[in-house]
Amino acid sequence: MVFSYNRLWKLLIDRKMKKKELCQLADISHVVLTRMANGGSITTDSLLKICVALECKLDDIMELVEDDSAE
Repeated sequence: MVFSYNRLWKLLIDRKMKKKELCQLADISHVVLTRMANGGSITTDSLLKICVALECKLDDIMELVEDDSAE
């Protein structure tokens, strides 16, 4: 199982928000979003900052999915 952040990308599209704007609003580095885009790990602190900035819940920005590379 791996985390998918597709919900976050869709949320940004729905809100017509760029990733750079999210970085500024949430006070996170662009490296955090790059890690998320590449399926890397990030801190729970970063997840909290994103949720607070977007006024959403954790399950609005991420989900646990089957790992296709494990096959």
